[in-house]
Amino acid sequence: MLILHDPRCADYGSSMRPEQPARVLRSAVHLKTAHPAWTWQVPDAPVAESALLAAHTPAMIKRMAVPPDIDGDTPHFPHIADHARRGVSAALQAASRALAGQKVFSLMRPPGHHATRTQAMGFCYLNQIAIAALDAAKSGRRVAVWDFDAHHGNGTEDILAGQPNLLFSSVHQFPGYPGTGTESFANCHNFPVAPHTPRAAHLAELAGSWEVVVDFKPDLVLVSAGFDAYSGDPITAMTLEREDFAELGRWLRQAGLPAAAILEGGYSPDLGWLIDDFISAWDN
Repeated sequence: MLILHDPRCADYGSSMRPEQPARVLRSAVHLKTAHPAWTWQVPDAPVAESALLAAHTPAMIKRMAVPPDIDGDTPHFPHIADHARRGVSAALQAASRALAGQKVFSLMRPPGHHATRTQAMGFCYLNQIAIAALDAAKSGRRVAVWDFDAHHGNGTEDILAGQPNLLFSSVHQFPGYPGTGTESFANCHNFPVAPHTPRAAHLAELAGSWEVVVDFKPDLVLVSAGFDAYSGDPITAMTLEREDFAELGRWLRQAGLPAAAILEGGYSPDLGWLIDDFISAWDN
């Protein structure tokens, strides 16, 4: 297993916010201790401006880099544009390595799946998974994005909707932030789950969303791996347990498709264990 991680992704933010540096700091310590044989690499591939512009408008990219705060969930931080670009670099490298036969997890922040074509929002500044999907698909590959974060990946949907050779499949809490994802259309498949839905019913929706991905026969699967559907997450009302994330990893392994996963949400102190359960089941 290859873990893409740049320690600088913890150099911004506040412990007063759910999306905080400790998310990746604690997770990195846990994973390195539990799996000393896994390979760690700092993503350093340059990001072409054309890759960003395939997903975002010039005005949106410019606005991300300057004060004031974009919204209450998406503050301006010094050098946030650099942090976001490093996340994009990791996602692009993850996709490339997956296509070469490796299993890859990108342990980076900020997350990205709420960033739309024109608007940074919801802790997200650039939509790295959408950028990577567009880049991988430009040569004619079929690319599926599977999003099991507890929040709808509205930005990924906005960017990928109607795009050839691309599919988006999302399971998410509704009602819940950002209030989208209630219907499926074109190449976008949504599976809304009510708060406090029993685990078995939630897992059945996840199975349906994964079946859509497999039926698409993708050349590459990119996973928006958010772990905030966990029962212990402080900002959602969902019921999954650690073994359920392991089950998602087993589905990836059993499908045998080239795949890379990108960290999105997950705000519990147990995040490192949840990532571990998912990756270990995928890797074994």
